[in-house]
Amino acid sequence: MMLEGKSGSCFSSLDSSIDILKKRAQELIENINESRQKDHALMTNFRDSLKIKVSDLTEKLEERMYQIYNHHNKIIQDKLQEFTQKMAKISHLETELKQVCHTVETVYKDLCIQPEV
Repeated sequence: MMLEGKSGSCFSSLDSSIDILKKRAQELIENINESRQKDHALMTNFRDSLKIKVSDLTEKLEERMYQIYNHHNKIIQDKLQEFTQKMAKISHLETELKQVCHTVETVYKDLCIQPEV
């Protein structure tokens, strides 16, 4: 009978140890879950912050891009205006050259048609 009393307290102690281990395991699992929730919240905040920063940078990049477009448009417009003026000058010179050629042709014909003296 003495063995029964010792073995009963031994099992009681073992049960107590198992309960402590179960409780500790449960606490560890809860700590892990809390850490994961904190990590998730941190990543959500990081993602939101990153979205805002990327949006701001994209907006600044877009503004800069349009400034460059406007600058290039001005340069292109100036070059096109210069080109148009030069083409008008070329057209005018072409007209003058045609008149000179016509005059030379007329003079040449007149020289060829004159009777010999």
